[in-house]
Amino acid sequence: MICETLSVFPEVFEPYLGVSVLGRARRAGVFDFVAHDLRDWTHDRHRTVDDAPFGGGQGMLMKPEPLFEAVDDLSARGTRPHVVFFSPCGRRFDQRVAERLSREERLLFVCGRYEGMDERAYALADEVLSLGDYVLTGGELAALVVIDAVCRLLPGALGDEMSAVDESFSPAGLLEYAQYTRPASYRGMDVPEVLLSGDHARVAAWRRQSAIERTALWRPDLIDTADLTDEERARAQKIALRARRGEERPDGPAS
Repeated sequence: MICETLSVFPEVFEPYLGVSVLGRARRAGVFDFVAHDLRDWTHDRHRTVDDAPFGGGQGMLMKPEPLFEAVDDLSARGTRPHVVFFSPCGRRFDQRVAERLSREERLLFVCGRYEGMDERAYALADEVLSLGDYVLTGGELAALVVIDAVCRLLPGALGDEMSAVDESFSPAGLLEYAQYTRPASYRGMDVPEVLLSGDHARVAAWRRQSAIERTALWRPDLIDTADLTDEERARAQKIALRARRGEERPDGPAS
């Protein structure tokens, strides 16, 4: 896969994408990354990418010409990219979107700045995404979040291929089960005995129940669509109901 960004601050990406899991994956050839400077497609000596909005208003808008020229030019270089814009109007980004995007051959993330983009630029987008109901100063952080979520799903990115499957928002639709490491007892808090038993079947059953309970407590909205048996769903709904009544609460951090 090739991931590309189009931004007026292309230098912000490398510090993150050059380290840790994604840095190793890039060096191993799992995916490639290129950051493009939008100002390379301007034609004035000031390399202007923004202008005042028609009708007045606060701030500046990104001009359509550099955006169109950049996307046209980059699209003509090899396989046409799947072009992603970011906006509060976009589809909410989630794990299912990440999984779908991980199957693309080439992705181009166009990062807005200032008060946003000229509306005509959105004609370039294959899809528009939103991370949530809040405002960022630019699309660079949003692009990094999506690149991280997408590229860690690529074969070979995590080393252990089950890591991307056995975690929160996996195909089962549940949060990940509670996890523990040494020491087995700390400040009066003990690791569940079953995890020390060496009985893989019991551990698997415990983890399944832990995932269901944590989902019911932390994210009851996921229960209706999770891959559960009728008995598991009924139990999860009871846990969620008790939590709403204040009769049960999460006993640890969500993950």
